[in-house]
Amino acid sequence: MSGKRYTEEFKIAAVKQVTERGHAAHEVADRLGVSIHSMYSWIKRYSVPDEERIAADAQADEVRRLKAELKRVTDERDILKKAAAYFAKLSG
Repeated sequence: MSGKRYTEEFKIAAVKQVTERGHAAHEVADRLGVSIHSMYSWIKRYSVPDEERIAADAQADEVRRLKAELKRVTDERDILKKAAAYFAKLSG
């Protein structure tokens, strides 16, 4: 992965070349110097209405947040289990 980042405006303009002007995705990708994989993922993302994309982004953010919280809580639980076992050995 090259790690190169493109602005949202750049991506939208690239998608419009394919969806509105009828250019082939591989031609636009070659001309702009991006991978065809990136081009297709941008088309998938930016060819839906803004409201749907924003809702999907919000949902993805919530899933990411919940996964992080689940990991934190699971780690805390594991620590408490180990501590309980340790103190049970000391008193037993």
